[in-house]
Amino acid sequence: MKVLFIGMGYVGTTTGLVLAEHGHTVTGVDIDQKKIDSLNQGNVYFYEPGLQKILSSHLNKNVFFTTDLKKAVEQNDLIFITVGTPSLANGSADLSYVKDAAKMIGKYINSEKTVVLKSTVPIGTTEKVQNWIEEAAQNSSPVKTVMNPEFLREGSALEDALHPDRIVIGTHDRKAANQLRMLYQNWSCPVIETTPKAAEMIKYASNSFLAAKISFINEMAKLCDKLQVNIQDVAHGMGLDPRIGPHFLKAGLGYGGSCFPKDVKELIYTADSWESPLEILNKVDEINRNQGGYFIEKIKKKLGFLKGKKAALFGLAFKPHTDDTRESVSYLIMERLLEEHAEINVHDPVVKLSSDWTDQGVKQFKDPYKAAESADVILICTDWPEYEELDWAKICQLVGSPNIFDGRNVMNASKIKKLGFYYEGIGYF
Repeated sequence: MKVLFIGMGYVGTTTGLVLAEHGHTVTGVDIDQKKIDSLNQGNVYFYEPGLQKILSSHLNKNVFFTTDLKKAVEQNDLIFITVGTPSLANGSADLSYVKDAAKMIGKYINSEKTVVLKSTVPIGTTEKVQNWIEEAAQNSSPVKTVMNPEFLREGSALEDALHPDRIVIGTHDRKAANQLRMLYQNWSCPVIETTPKAAEMIKYASNSFLAAKISFINEMAKLCDKLQVNIQDVAHGMGLDPRIGPHFLKAGLGYGGSCFPKDVKELIYTADSWESPLEILNKVDEINRNQGGYFIEKIKKKLGFLKGKKAALFGLAFKPHTDDTRESVSYLIMERLLEEHAEINVHDPVVKLSSDWTDQGVKQFKDPYKAAESADVILICTDWPEYEELDWAKICQLVGSPNIFDGRNVMNASKIKKLGFYYEGIGYF
């Protein structure tokens, strides 16, 4: 099938390349010329394992990129909208990019089209997209709309797109549903057909539930800190119950990224708008926002004060295997350290620190051993596997004071302590 993606961000690029891998002809459109130039040069402009290889295999064969939306709309019958929906100050989703895309589709539509909304959008948006397209349409060409939410995890998006847990198709149109089934015919996972509103809600409810699991285990970890109980053992014992499962029961610094924080806030906003407040999600959000501060207080309790102390912060990305720093707790921690007049060295395998931070005196090192030199405390904020593999005996000799605060519980506490470090995790010691 010939498929168009409007919005060459994380979701559009990943999904488009995976469809190309399955033999479809994919065109990607974006108004950002730099993104299109990068992709046309064979470079995925963000870090996601495996995508570069797929792009190299299909570029200019069955994958094409352009800024010419008019031509792209005219030449493709299946059109995906994969633009961003960032949070506004009140927590609601900004639909301006979705609306702009819909209106441009309507302007250039020249025959019957199926428009698939893959961006995460508030309940009822798919119907709005249909109306926006029809309002902008300059002829009577019929348009069918579908909600087809994405369930990609940054850092493992390629695996998620190639082997999804489920495919959700939300539409009132039988022909459109069949088109999506044809598109995904090579996938063997369950396919759920439902209404557009239910499909939109499935995405928000799924992400909010996973966020709730993270905040729950972090609350348990705080209690475990007080009781001197190992949260790793608690989480393992809980996860063996099939009604609970082991996933998203890893205590740490909380969730970040472009999805969970935004989606939780939007669902809270929607519920409040309908006078049906979600008290549990308000608490989930509050717990997550406070987790970085809890980490700082643990450090201050041990060191007494932070003024003049040198902190080596390991990890800037919100999770490993990505360069995404959106809603990363590392930046909140750096803000707090600067407020306390601490010195900060940072390391991350793929993220480059912006001048906003280096201008404030934060130093970034390509070599984690250099970052650790003379440090009074090492803070592990992203669970990159590289950090477990470091020569910690060597680091123990390099630091000024051998203190490790592990915000992701990635280190082997007993081994680290045998090397001479003071070690604290989150509910793990």
